[in-house]
Amino acid sequence: MRNKNFILDDKSIHKLANKGLAREHLKDQLGDDLDFFLELWKSQGLSVEKYRGYYYFSTKLLKIEDAEFCIVDIETNGSKIEKHQIIEIAALKIKNNKIIDRYESLVYTKEINIHITEITGIKADDTTDAPDLKKVLYDFKEFLGDAIFVAHDVKFDYNFISSSMQKIGLPPLLNRSLCSLDLAQRSIVSYRYSLSYLNEYFNLYPDATHHRAMSDVLTTYELFKLCLKNIDSEIKTVEDLIKFSKHAKMLKKPKLDPLYKEEKK
Repeated sequence: MRNKNFILDDKSIHKLANKGLAREHLKDQLGDDLDFFLELWKSQGLSVEKYRGYYYFSTKLLKIEDAEFCIVDIETNGSKIEKHQIIEIAALKIKNNKIIDRYESLVYTKEINIHITEITGIKADDTTDAPDLKKVLYDFKEFLGDAIFVAHDVKFDYNFISSSMQKIGLPPLLNRSLCSLDLAQRSIVSYRYSLSYLNEYFNLYPDATHHRAMSDVLTTYELFKLCLKNIDSEIKTVEDLIKFSKHAKMLKKPKLDPLYKEEKK
């Protein structure tokens, strides 16, 4: 996923994720502020390292089993960042398939419309004693660090959180991201790839309560582990995994829904 807040051009970003970028090419775009930007990006969750004379995303040099992945899910009181906000956020830090930390919080809000309450079960009254958005996002940013941001249909969660951070005066996210939906389409065969369908089909998390943040995170965690079991052994680094999730051939879906049960007449 190209981050629109990252100031380098597409070609340079591609090289940082693959063959590396020479210092002079970075300086062509950043000038004498190169070292400043390297530190700035790190504070925004993106680490760039120098290796054998070239610069790379640290995820290009990081083995999957050594990486920290942060599986994230949010619930919001609407889909438009301009007028809606996060009402619940949850995340798990994963390393070598093991949970190493967790974070979750409701977020104070004055209003949640009845449609959102019907979907999530969250009412405005439930958030009365919850911290406000600024507090939650500061805590979440500290929790996330420079981990790889993972979510099911990652674009929505990543962009909503990043834009929310900018609204409260924080810089946008630059963490490398991975979409578990894209990864699933290329590593496991399923008739559908919505999280609820995958959970039912593969029995990922039997206690799931769909559209509650931590429940969806735990379901995505089980899905992530299942996907990793099915990838090729040649995929060794985090950038290998990101590239695979975006560009590998999608697996062929079955013609019939195995969960469909025709009613008897």
